[in-house]
Amino acid sequence: MSLPQLEPATSKLDLDATDVGSVFVSNYPPYGVWGEAAVPRALEVLDSPGDPEASLGLYMHVPFCRRRCKFCYFRVFTDKKPEQISAYADHLAGEVEEYSRRKIVEGRDLDFVYVGGGTPSYLPDELIESLFVRVKAAMSWDKVEEVAFECEPGTLTEPKLETLRNVGVTRLSVGIENFDDRILRLNGRAHLSPEIERVQPWIAALDFPQVNVDLIAGMVGETWESWRETVQKTIDWDPDSVTLYQMELPFNTVFSKAKMRGESEVEFADWAMKREWHAWAFEQFEEAGYEISSAYTVLKKGRNCKFVYRDNLWEGADMLGAGVSAFSHASGVHFQNVDGWDDYMTRREAGVPTTARGFVTRPEERLVRETILQLKRGWLDADYFANKFAVELGDVFSEPLSALQDQGLMKQDGRRYELTRQALLRVDQLLPSFYSDEYRGSRYT
Repeated sequence: MSLPQLEPATSKLDLDATDVGSVFVSNYPPYGVWGEAAVPRALEVLDSPGDPEASLGLYMHVPFCRRRCKFCYFRVFTDKKPEQISAYADHLAGEVEEYSRRKIVEGRDLDFVYVGGGTPSYLPDELIESLFVRVKAAMSWDKVEEVAFECEPGTLTEPKLETLRNVGVTRLSVGIENFDDRILRLNGRAHLSPEIERVQPWIAALDFPQVNVDLIAGMVGETWESWRETVQKTIDWDPDSVTLYQMELPFNTVFSKAKMRGESEVEFADWAMKREWHAWAFEQFEEAGYEISSAYTVLKKGRNCKFVYRDNLWEGADMLGAGVSAFSHASGVHFQNVDGWDDYMTRREAGVPTTARGFVTRPEERLVRETILQLKRGWLDADYFANKFAVELGDVFSEPLSALQDQGLMKQDGRRYELTRQALLRVDQLLPSFYSDEYRGSRYT
């Protein structure tokens, strides 16, 4: 197999500059080696019984936004009319209904639901309500432990928040990113600080089981002063959890395309600066009563916080994805829907499969996948892998584990391998050392 071009994000380089190329590792094997050849196997899996012991989740992609952020690499649309949005919501629900009739779902309850985008809260109240009514009727929600729903502050109204609470959203994820209007404008965000301040009392009054706030360290225009203010205002908001990313430049963003064309003079904070901001934020959140849950998340102590979607996926759960460009994973097979609007809508209207590409994993690839994803928590449990895969982590990954320990980035405590704080902050750049030689250096798109 000839692999796509090398990119810094999936090499073993310790990057300094924030150059074009994604750093956030979300899957394994890399997306660049997925292809159409796996589509028949993906469809076959859907019509075969699933593992009753495996968790089952549902992802629904809502690709609409008021504006495309300049750092965004997801499939989003900002030009769709109300009738197009309504038609898409109808197809989204219809795709879930079709999943419910597949053999893989038979006799299984959903464990988690995630509605992402795009901006799911862009949908009108009535479409949100009708979508949930149809999906709940199609698939068993008796054991759903988490329903996560992404929001952009400027799209929220008090009635819409009430609708989200009533349909059963358990984790409201609010994409604030930053509290500084200058920075929000520079990065193309649709909302500004007055909209953030407006929605906070509405959210608090509705008492969602969990409210999460998203932040990004190193957005264009960030300074120490603005970052300190953003972190403090987040603490004042008092969310149940905070997801904290470091600014990236995947290939398909507005910033990246301009930079590759040589048209951009925008300055990006380097990785050392972003890690410093990230580390400082973690310290402030800990002082405010939060505890670190992963390289990207902190949870408020004493509250019933959970990331069911994240934790289940990192342990190999099945997840069925609905919507344009949505990803799925079932019975060891990865697959993705077509990522074009016309292609998706045309296929849905014709009643033909929307699957565009996939990858059939081998057992050893599933082992690597769970290892690198779980390492994002900051630790690995050797007993978990011994029980599930009948292997010893110390034997299979002797080279990268030893290297991390020799560099002072990891400690071993009995059967547990733990990353240091320094390593946790740059975990995505450490993960490729666990890749098999077959995929090391492949493009992560």
